[in-house]
Amino acid sequence: MQNITCSDAIIQTLIKNGVDTIFGIPGAQTYTFFDALHKHQDKIKTYVSRHEQGSAYAAYGYAKSTGKVAAYCVVPGPGVLNTTAALCTAHNAPVLCITGQVPSEFLGVGHGMLHELPDQLNTLRTLTKWAARINHTAEAPAIVEEAFKNLTSGRIQPVALEVPMDVLGHKAMVDMNFPHIPGAIIEPRADKISQAADMIRKAKNPMIYVGSGAIEAKDEIARLAKLIQAPVAAFRGGRGIVGDDTPYGFNCAQGYKYYPKVDLMIGIGTRLELPAFRWQEGNANHNMIRIDIDPIQSVRLRGDVGIVSDSKLGVSALLKDLATNYETPLSKEQEFTDLKADVWAQINKKIQPQMTYLGIMRDVLPRDAFVVEEISQVGFASYYGFPVYEPRKLVTCGYQGNLGHGFQTGIGVKIANPDTPVVSIAGDGGFMFGVQELATAVQYKVGLITLIFNNNAYGNVRRDQINFFEGRAFGSELQNPDFVKLAESFGAKAYRANSPAELKTYLQQALIDSEDGPVIIEIPCERGSEASPFEFLLPTNYGR
Repeated sequence: MQNITCSDAIIQTLIKNGVDTIFGIPGAQTYTFFDALHKHQDKIKTYVSRHEQGSAYAAYGYAKSTGKVAAYCVVPGPGVLNTTAALCTAHNAPVLCITGQVPSEFLGVGHGMLHELPDQLNTLRTLTKWAARINHTAEAPAIVEEAFKNLTSGRIQPVALEVPMDVLGHKAMVDMNFPHIPGAIIEPRADKISQAADMIRKAKNPMIYVGSGAIEAKDEIARLAKLIQAPVAAFRGGRGIVGDDTPYGFNCAQGYKYYPKVDLMIGIGTRLELPAFRWQEGNANHNMIRIDIDPIQSVRLRGDVGIVSDSKLGVSALLKDLATNYETPLSKEQEFTDLKADVWAQINKKIQPQMTYLGIMRDVLPRDAFVVEEISQVGFASYYGFPVYEPRKLVTCGYQGNLGHGFQTGIGVKIANPDTPVVSIAGDGGFMFGVQELATAVQYKVGLITLIFNNNAYGNVRRDQINFFEGRAFGSELQNPDFVKLAESFGAKAYRANSPAELKTYLQQALIDSEDGPVIIEIPCERGSEASPFEFLLPTNYGR
């Protein structure tokens, strides 16, 4: 038993569960929490951002790139609301939101206390897997452990805790030996595995489609792909589970090219967005097996066989069943390699100048570098135009598609991976959503390299307006600062690359410069010069 504050109890439980980094901004309701962080700074490092959204995006980047729980703490009301774009982006990452609350005696009274929301807890519950309030210091270890159980088991999604400001500073005798609460181990049903294996035995041209829920099963998926001679396609979160430098690793454009001959789709840890809703306009023409730890996913999109299971356990069980009475087909590796090369040639020819930039990045960056995309012309093209060799290396905003996430998320990725190069792809519009975090990166010497592709526009909006509204562009053309001078005013290194050759030179230099802090490279682009990336991204049913 320890006589400690609630803030101290929360932080000790975070440390016990392996959290070594927290992001946030101190404020009235969280003063005691940040004072407790100061006492524990030898075990948990704190990064203070310049806007609450920067804290939450950094936590997302940290969690998404490592698979480890990342936490952030902000004041309630406007503070926590400023983080909600990042919180819903973290729909597939273990992010813990910690926020304050008005004093306990004013909860639900509606007196208009500082930072009060009508029902903050239920607001958080609409954005997270689980949310709870700590009402007394003695409850803290048990409730925080419950948060970690939800963060690390089942479908990985964010959770939230709120604590009234008086409770955060309240001292009480607390049992800090509260046991870790393990999550349930979800194993597949034997009859479902048997049914799925029989479908695989009958298939002539299966395809495996993976999302971020399949990352921990990457070795088993590679074995399954080779056994049944199936390409492994991915859109965003699944990129690199099977590397693009193997015959079996397909990006979404290559997957679409192979899709017409598929007679069995095996979805693993994915919502199957493209094959279910884009590639054939909602009409599946094949059998489908789904492996997903979330039983709700089987209801949202029913397969012929739905296996509710941890992806690693589910694929392992399939491999075990197929070890008997299954004859591996003749190798399709050359067919896969030829198809991939053909699509790659088409992409390189049509999607310019984006593919030139992405090609330079791939040539210069080491194999294990992280790339954080942004909603931009080069960012969209990176979904299929940047080769990825390992999981987690391409960090995206997923289906939220939220402009402005990339640079701020990249800061968290670099903090989590200080010894690995991290490059953020940004457009001029998106970068300005979080430009203030350049001060954060300079203050903490975060060596993130950011490429700003400056076309003085919200490029995608402008293209759609011109194409669909009789050539009228309204609200999509921008006046920008001098990004090099702007970055230098923050204390960052900065360059302007006026050609692909200069980009290559400056990117090579940035790998050296980033050892001391952030580096900005601006690439001026003629407004409207980029080819639309959507021919290979969403070839059908692009909302038209």
